[in-house]
Amino acid sequence: MSFSPKRRELFSKIEPWLYLSPFLIFIIIFTLYPVINVFTISFKENYSYLRGTFKACNFENYKYVLTDDKFTSGLKNTALYVLFVVPVSTAIALFFANLLNKKVRGSAIFQTAFFLPMVTSVTAVGLIWRLMYNQQYGIINWLLSKFGIEKIGWVTESRWSLLALIIFGTWNILPFTIIILLSDMQNINETYYTVARVDGAKPVRIFFRITVPLLSPTIFLVCIVNTISCFKVFSELYPLFYGKPGPYYNLYTVVYYIRYAMMEKRKYGYAAAAAVILFLCIFVVTLLELYLKKRMGRKGLK
Repeated sequence: MSFSPKRRELFSKIEPWLYLSPFLIFIIIFTLYPVINVFTISFKENYSYLRGTFKACNFENYKYVLTDDKFTSGLKNTALYVLFVVPVSTAIALFFANLLNKKVRGSAIFQTAFFLPMVTSVTAVGLIWRLMYNQQYGIINWLLSKFGIEKIGWVTESRWSLLALIIFGTWNILPFTIIILLSDMQNINETYYTVARVDGAKPVRIFFRITVPLLSPTIFLVCIVNTISCFKVFSELYPLFYGKPGPYYNLYTVVYYIRYAMMEKRKYGYAAAAAVILFLCIFVVTLLELYLKKRMGRKGLK
């Protein structure tokens, strides 16, 4: 059976959408619909999930969340976590990626060691770090004692809890950051380095004058991805402090607050409002990073 030219043209336009339809249906059901649903629930006062009822549509959920000490504390802790983990992990990853990029003997062993955490459960790794942080027999306090430092209650004292989370979080995202930076570093034309060595440039100058500028788009990429990931910090916090937000409930994060509002208080409107605020924070920070990237790109061209 043959089709008319008009039908063939119509089918050629529809055909790509037919191939994409399973993926689009999956995205609509499991991504787009939940996002829209969370946004609408955030405006429903006294929303009941089981009955599907609510008192009124207003901003009461947002007013409560923004004045709740737990949420404001979580927002502050999350912001501090992002401000420390993202730049520190990027700087460390640059250093190790540069070392792994050198053609030295046994570098494959070190690459495997650095990349192993990527295929390990965050919960399992968190439990190991909790043992390492143990005040009495943890290896971290044992190493510090060799320098005359007294034992620190990393996961039992509130003043050290955020630092403990930052150290673990930095270590946890290093493999991904190293992989991305190393893969791009290996694609840099060797001619740049050859010319720089002929001119007598030192390794440090080569790194900061050639490697870092050429890696700047990738550095911004990993910063954006890691910023989004760090704003959603939860899986690192949960195993480290026995399922609690810090030793004295002092280390709430935004995602932990969402869990607390939804699972413990059963206030789905509060949880939805907190989720929307988190989305807006990530969106604004990402836009700022993209704007900064654009500005620095223009300066580089000049």
